[in-house]
Amino acid sequence: MDRDIDSLLRSAVAMDATDIHLKVGSAPIVRTGGELRRLNDFGNLKPEDTEAYAEALFTEKASEDFAATGTADFAYGRQELGRFRITAFRQRGSVSLVLRRVVSGSRSFSDLGLPRIAEKVARSNSGLVLVTGPSGSGKTTTISSIVDWINSNDARAILTIEDPIEVLHPDKNSVVVQREVGVDTPDMSTAVRSALRHDVDVIMLSEIADYETARAALAAAETGHLVLSTMRTKDPAETVNRFVSMFPESQHSVTRSLLANQLQAVISQLLLDGPAGRVLACEVLTNNERSQEWIRSAGDGHALYDILKDGGFYGMQTFDQAFVRAITDQTLEVETVLPYARNAHELRAKVMASGIAV
Repeated sequence: MDRDIDSLLRSAVAMDATDIHLKVGSAPIVRTGGELRRLNDFGNLKPEDTEAYAEALFTEKASEDFAATGTADFAYGRQELGRFRITAFRQRGSVSLVLRRVVSGSRSFSDLGLPRIAEKVARSNSGLVLVTGPSGSGKTTTISSIVDWINSNDARAILTIEDPIEVLHPDKNSVVVQREVGVDTPDMSTAVRSALRHDVDVIMLSEIADYETARAALAAAETGHLVLSTMRTKDPAETVNRFVSMFPESQHSVTRSLLANQLQAVISQLLLDGPAGRVLACEVLTNNERSQEWIRSAGDGHALYDILKDGGFYGMQTFDQAFVRAITDQTLEVETVLPYARNAHELRAKVMASGIAV
């Protein structure tokens, strides 16, 4: 068994794979064109094989994390291969690895299929922008494209705080500083507090997942910075409620008030398989009087759905509205989106009204 990790990665890159799965008892598995494929030429992996791959990939911090907790998230890059985001974990006593390929450079908003509001968000001077969705929905790609748009079109000081760094941003019109948690800073909140004492216009956090990071992000937005981050939430309603829930209950009311003032946008994403490839569908919340009132009053999801549905003038849209457009554009099929639709009957009716038989 060839345990040279770079040899395996070269094969995956040659196949234009997006993900690589390494687990004991199976040949390496790659995802290419949205489909999983086993690389049987490499043979079934043994415990010593995955351990050797892990040891070859681990950074010092990843090795320490894995020894302490049995899991580690980190990045690996080689000039001739590109960059990979890696999750290592134990299952049934053996080491497993999942590697996600990070394609160099950032794609444009139109190439990604992002709504027009993305450019308006990127032009903002301050506030909080959250890109959300499940794992594999393209959050990192979207937030990277926003950073790249600012870097290309504006002269601003940009700081990224990432765990790990996934996309490299060379200076263009802006100056970009990238700090990695565990390497350049102990944690995100410490890095944000440090940034507030420096000349920084834009702060990108790879994820908000705890109280300290949420508090630091909100404070930075309050003090005139544009803060970009991601959350693993399915839609704007869940995003707002999850963000607030990170704070102590005694602070919920004031947090909602601050968030109502500072939240520029929530862009929630799904990546779905269409006839010609994967298609991005977005639900978008932006800042206006109705959305601010909903945030302050802790309204329910149904009320927010109506705000999104009626907020097209402000750049808002629901997933169902995005689905209807994708179906009429023939980039998605009805059967694909129905499991994700909030109102399947209404969606079918709108598709039929556009002249498409359902």
